[in-house]
Amino acid sequence: MANLPQSLSMNAPFGGPPSSAANPAGAQVNKERKLASAENLVLELSNPELRENALLELSKEIVSIYPVLSPPNLTPAQSNRVCNALALLQCVASHSETRMLFLNAHIPLYLYPFLNTNSKSRPFEYLRLTSLGVIGALVKVDDTEVISFLLSTEIIPLCLRTMEMGSELSKTVATFIVQKILLDDVGLDYICTTAERFFAVGRVLGNMVAALAEQQSTRLLKHIIRCYLRLSDNPRACDALRNCLPDMLKDTTFSSCLREDPTTRRWLQQLLHNVGGNRVAAFQAGRI
Repeated sequence: MANLPQSLSMNAPFGGPPSSAANPAGAQVNKERKLASAENLVLELSNPELRENALLELSKEIVSIYPVLSPPNLTPAQSNRVCNALALLQCVASHSETRMLFLNAHIPLYLYPFLNTNSKSRPFEYLRLTSLGVIGALVKVDDTEVISFLLSTEIIPLCLRTMEMGSELSKTVATFIVQKILLDDVGLDYICTTAERFFAVGRVLGNMVAALAEQQSTRLLKHIIRCYLRLSDNPRACDALRNCLPDMLKDTTFSSCLREDPTTRRWLQQLLHNVGGNRVAAFQAGRI
């Protein structure tokens, strides 16, 4: 976990009240105790016989901060503590031997309250981002069973919520999750089954494109375009995109943004071809 942000570092408080700066010796002992507790949980997660107890302790850590979510009174120390627990859960979600056990225990549902918050303060944003990281670890494996589970929950509305109000990084991870869901046939069918679902996704994607025209982000735009391209694989959705695909994707608004990204340029050209849009001269000349 050496590459994790400071908020996820195992040096951050993991459990109990913050240490007191007034007593350096006591603070050091308290810090070592918390670190040992975290290390013990890591060891227990790697042991099938002890894993259930470790997950129980992590779930207790997660639910302990529910009362401070609304009204929003989450402190940095509380956020750090839970983000550490979530970082361990991400390891469980990523591992082939524990992934389905993780889903069967419905552990992702414990994270949803963190994605359903409105505060943009740093502690809440770290909590949102780390929670999205756990879900992102699940969808990376391209497993239809994982996608089916997530679609049986409220993951799409929660991701759309983050795509509208989160930081750029949270928006990027949430859009990646939606992209991975769409790339699975079950996910694409789910989104395109009703006009309400399709237009809910389309509206948020369109708003993000408009916002990116003002403050561009190649990383975020890449995932947005991939979502649109996958939607165009569905005949009904493709017909709808002929009317609702943002004009800024059809002109040269993002030419400079995509100049060094041939993969995303290719996706955008394929998208425009699929929906029958007129390609601008820059596309035709390959100058985008």
